[in-house]
Amino acid sequence: MSVFMDLNISFTKDIKRLRNLIETAANLGFSTVAINYVYEPNLKDKRVIPKPMQVSALFNKLPVVQGKSRPITVLSRLTIMASDASHFRQNAAEFRFYDLLAVQPTSEKLFHAIERGLAFEISYSAAIRDSTMRRYTLANSACLMERCKGKNVIVSSGTDQPLELRGPYDISNLGLLFGLSEGDSKAAVSSTCRSVLLHAETRRTACGIIYTIQTPPESSHQQGHEAPPLDDNRPTSEGAEPPPDSEDLAMPPAAKRTKPAPI
Repeated sequence: MSVFMDLNISFTKDIKRLRNLIETAANLGFSTVAINYVYEPNLKDKRVIPKPMQVSALFNKLPVVQGKSRPITVLSRLTIMASDASHFRQNAAEFRFYDLLAVQPTSEKLFHAIERGLAFEISYSAAIRDSTMRRYTLANSACLMERCKGKNVIVSSGTDQPLELRGPYDISNLGLLFGLSEGDSKAAVSSTCRSVLLHAETRRTACGIIYTIQTPPESSHQQGHEAPPLDDNRPTSEGAEPPPDSEDLAMPPAAKRTKPAPI
């Protein structure tokens, strides 16, 4: 069964509405959502990048995903409105609080500079809110499809209104209007989103290859038993496989990162 995601739920200071957004997404069948915070750098007025709200401040208990037995996963995302390449520093310390990073270029020149190796995003909420914005969204989508051939594209809501959220299968149908194929439309709310998350995880790993976690220590002496001696004849070459209880986990290959419409 597919795991559906909406990686662009707009942050609002109205906590009740934000909570309602996440509950609605869970009821529609989304397993993962990302709360999107927008930051626009200003060289004259250097604002501090805000920290994302803790999920515990929203829910004591996360809502359960419709049709599944597990709660929804809530991530944080930072979108940078960039007019210059210097506005985006991928490894900046301020970004470590966010699970996802996105760039919304405000010029075509910057768009061409950062388009390599990224995923692209189409937000559908404007298209269902206003007829004029619908024409703009469809036109921009057509231009995007000509460039990327429908690959590495995600479709998200980009809304802060619960009534504007649509279910995963409705979004797949919208993807057809945006110029995506049937397969790419389904991937735009599932597998491509998962690739984006895997790529985002590489910011916390060693080049996206090794992910280290802490394992609880085991007692070396149990009642009535002694710890077995170490085998000094075990292979020690770099090519040797680690023991089964090793704390190093292999990560899948790096995928793509997202950047929002209108690109």
